Amino acid sequence: MRNIISALLIMSVGAAVADAAEVRVLSAGAPEPGVHAFAALAKRETGHDLKVQYNTAPQIAKRLAANEVYDMLIAPPAVVEQAGKEGKVVADTRVPVGRVGVGIIVRSGVAAPNVATVDALKQALLAADTLVYNSASSGIYLDKLFAGWGILEPLKAKSTRYADGAAVMEHVIKGSGNQIGFGAITEIKMYVPKGLQLVGPLPADVQNYTSYEAVVMSGATAADAARAVLKLLATPAGKAAFVSAGVE
Repeated sequence: MRNIISALLIMSVGAAVADAAEVRVLSAGAPEPGVHAFAALAKRETGHDLKVQYNTAPQIAKRLAANEVYDMLIAPPAVVEQAGKEGKVVADTRVPVGRVGVGIIVRSGVAAPNVATVDALKQALLAADTLVYNSASSGIYLDKLFAGWGILEPLKAKSTRYADGAAVMEHVIKGSGNQIGFGAITEIKMYVPKGLQLVGPLPADVQNYTSYEAVVMSGATAADAARAVLKLLATPAGKAAFVSAGVE
């Protein structure tokens, strides 16, 4: 009997290994910490390995327009929606991932400006020597916000823009003077140990959240595995993995 049980266990483990797949994922950068946490859970629960490439939402749109194909896509709803219209994703597999807010940063060790209210933030920005933020989703929102406040032009004159959040973080860490930056709160937290200081989120009245969804791509070579991963994402445990990394 023991030999039979051992044989069955070996067969079961062998089947699980044989079924394990590499799931290629194209993901927006802001949810990266959550994707890392969830990938570990997916490996434990399904055996599948998530191999992830990160880009900004505009860069993802360009890659999709160039007909690049992955097994799974994690992107803002507008990007997923457009991909669905073009037949590049399987629409009925869409699963909400969560949302990420915008944070305000300075380099570690300098006095943090008062950004607790909208008026205080305006004064801090006008008093800053330089501003640093991206040209992706959060940067587009900030331009509209500053324009609405009537201070976009004076801020533009002293702003440095980058295509992605990582470049913003590196710039601020190596910066000087009275410099203020902006970025996704999840990304900021990844750079705090490297010399970055999270001053706080945008004031609640003007906070902007970017939501993200996951979906299986049409033409995926590991479609079944991707579906299994998304099924796990839809569970409380899957959501908790993202929340643990700051994705609300």
